[in-house]
Amino acid sequence: MADASSIAYDAVKMAVEHVLSKIREGKKLSTEDILILYLGTIVSDLKEIRTDIARLDHRIDETNKRIDEIVKTLSARIDQTNQRIDDIANTLSARIDETNRRLDEINRSLSARIDETNKRIDDLARSLSARIDETNKRIDETNKRIDDLAKRMDDLAKRIDALQTTLLEIQKLLLELVKTRQSTP
Repeated sequence: MADASSIAYDAVKMAVEHVLSKIREGKKLSTEDILILYLGTIVSDLKEIRTDIARLDHRIDETNKRIDEIVKTLSARIDQTNQRIDDIANTLSARIDETNRRLDEINRSLSARIDETNKRIDDLARSLSARIDETNKRIDETNKRIDDLAKRMDDLAKRIDALQTTLLEIQKLLLELVKTRQSTP
């Protein structure tokens, strides 16, 4: 397909150059000549659109890489946080066991310390829950942006397909017109 496209592009380019030489010579342009000039601008626009699509593909790839890096970083941080929670839970469990053994001796002070420890655990749990919720929201927003970008790319691809169909129809009409002109003496 790339070879046919390249040949078609070269053919249109040569035809446009021929029409431009007519303009330089001051000759009158035929309808076909004007259509060839118009087709040349369409082909040029199509080439720019393809360049834009390639650039957008590259940006999407870069964005995906960044998302992957962010996911890795967040996963590592969540794992570290989970490890810290486990460590804190183990530490607190050991302290609670020790406190329970000493409960008869220092019931009042131990109750105060347990309440304080529970408050710290609750604060930590709320803090971690809020951070995890925020992270999930950011991931959801990123996914939505990716979906929106994919939809825009699909729409652009449809527009390119429609343009290509139009160009092919113009090409067929031009070929039929040339054949008609050639067969008519």
